[in-house]
Amino acid sequence: MSTENLDSYLKNAIEIAEQAGALLKNGWGRRSQVTFKGEIDLVTEMDLASERLITENLSRLYPGHRVVAEEGGGNRGESDYLWYVDPLDGTTNYSHGFPAFAVSIGLSRLGEPLVGVVYNPISEELFYAARGQGAFLNRVPIRVSTTDQLVRSLLATGFSYDIKHDIGFTAPVLREFLVRCQGIRRLGSAALDLCCVACGRFDGFWELKLQPWDTAAAALILTEAGGKVSDFRGGPFRPELKEIAASNVLIHDLLLQVINPYLSELKT
Repeated sequence: MSTENLDSYLKNAIEIAEQAGALLKNGWGRRSQVTFKGEIDLVTEMDLASERLITENLSRLYPGHRVVAEEGGGNRGESDYLWYVDPLDGTTNYSHGFPAFAVSIGLSRLGEPLVGVVYNPISEELFYAARGQGAFLNRVPIRVSTTDQLVRSLLATGFSYDIKHDIGFTAPVLREFLVRCQGIRRLGSAALDLCCVACGRFDGFWELKLQPWDTAAAALILTEAGGKVSDFRGGPFRPELKEIAASNVLIHDLLLQVINPYLSELKT
């Protein structure tokens, strides 16, 4: 694929993400109508409005491309090109007035990641990458940290909406990391967690039961920043996987060593 095509895809994805971010920021702090997809998995009208804006723009620009979005919008036809859209990653944060949420847009072709954009409109931080061109935060190149010891690492994680079904895995793994690392943070937005690893704020991240639109864009940003993503066994990562381990590379095997003894507790 030519650099010109990648540049065009990235430019358009950034513009659309910024438009959706402006919409979310305009609704920030207002009382939102909330509905529930599960016991604690919620959706607001702002999720739907942001998704509509993104999918309509992508469909206008690339009518032949597939678009898969969290709330069910998009075009699920046949195409080598697939856009992953999370219109509001961190809906629970948004609905509670906690300023950690983002718009996430990723593009792949035949499973190969091409473009990733993650935008937090409150902090006005725009993370982005195109394959083979490095990763950036507000036009400044970013790289992962150089921390090579778990005890000196700041890690991040998240919990699935049905955590009670995975507590046999989640609780002991969390306990092990708590006593082995410098600290653990839980932002509530996997896209932002991965971007924080990409720019060196965090050294590693792990989570269960994420969706493709949660990770597709940010995983590319992380790898272009020099990081590594895999499944819990160290195998190749794909957005469709329900598990992700991410790091600055240097502590990746250490992350997996902590997780590995508890894999038998995972429910299929």
